[in-house]
Amino acid sequence: MNSPTTTPSDDGTGLVPTVNRDAEAGRAGFYERARSQHLAPLWRVLHGLVTETPQPRCVPAHWRYEDVRPFVMEACHQISTEEAERRVLVFENPGLPGQSRITQSLFAGFQIILPGETAPAHRHVASALRFIIEGRDAYTAVGGEKTMMLPGDFVITPSWTWHDHGNVGSEPMIWLDGLDMHIVNLLAASFREGYPGKVHPVDRPEGAAMAEAGTNLLPVDQDYGTLTSPIFNYPYDRTREALDRLSRFREISPWHGHKMRYVNPVNGGWAMPTIATCMQLLPKGFESRPYRSTDSTVFTVVEGHGTSRVGDQVFHWGPHDLFVVPSWTTVQHATATDDAVLFSYSDRAVQDKLDLFREEKL
Repeated sequence: MNSPTTTPSDDGTGLVPTVNRDAEAGRAGFYERARSQHLAPLWRVLHGLVTETPQPRCVPAHWRYEDVRPFVMEACHQISTEEAERRVLVFENPGLPGQSRITQSLFAGFQIILPGETAPAHRHVASALRFIIEGRDAYTAVGGEKTMMLPGDFVITPSWTWHDHGNVGSEPMIWLDGLDMHIVNLLAASFREGYPGKVHPVDRPEGAAMAEAGTNLLPVDQDYGTLTSPIFNYPYDRTREALDRLSRFREISPWHGHKMRYVNPVNGGWAMPTIATCMQLLPKGFESRPYRSTDSTVFTVVEGHGTSRVGDQVFHWGPHDLFVVPSWTTVQHATATDDAVLFSYSDRAVQDKLDLFREEKL
């Protein structure tokens, strides 16, 4: 007698390898009756649901700023901020076309605001980060406080806070938007609301948040009631100085160079509860050792030039380029003639809280 066929599934269904394939045809009637009650056999899909290693649907990708910027500028001639509400061009991962995703869980887009324009006030459950790419004399107002923005600044819009943007300068302002909307939508927890007026009233002086929480001191009677950092603008000049000072005395990481994470001064956690944000300095002539982790990560280049080997692809990058490292994909960074600084964000903040994060230093 021949033994049952129990070879591993090769049809992409996730069929458990020990299932007798020769017997599956005789079970078709049972499967059809079960489907009438909205039931399905786990053994036909289990290995596709619980994979041996991460199977990211996003793929390594690289956008050159010199290629993207002309489209951002042209968008200004195509549509106004009033019509668009937010004039943003979305980065769509090639592995996730038409889904407004740069990774499975995160959104990315370039937003531009021209001199004299105002992006109207609204609020939403999704948290947002702004990383400033170019320009000056534009602002974000968050929860009644306005902050002016400069290239390299990391700005937070916490969940369900009123916010609007304006440009009082003489040149365009472009920034990277990163949002956790896909995490929020996975949980069916999204709300949004437009403000009745164009801008939300400002009732706190500029710099109030930094004065309250940015000097290693906190008001003794303040109850923050949120996991988001009360500091909503982390200026690049302070970040760059911190990296430079760190590099003078701390041994460099063979995998990350000099890498620091943005923190919430209230609890020491990530600055945003759902999005992990970091800045790293790669000295000239540095070549990192292979590294991989479970958080798909978006990088943008702040300074310098270099290369990153992501899986079997090599990206040659310069200032303001974006590139993506998918989950559990090996990455190596290298610089040659100048120092480089990279800003990155990922869903590690969520993975840490759920005990899901894993990394491997090779």
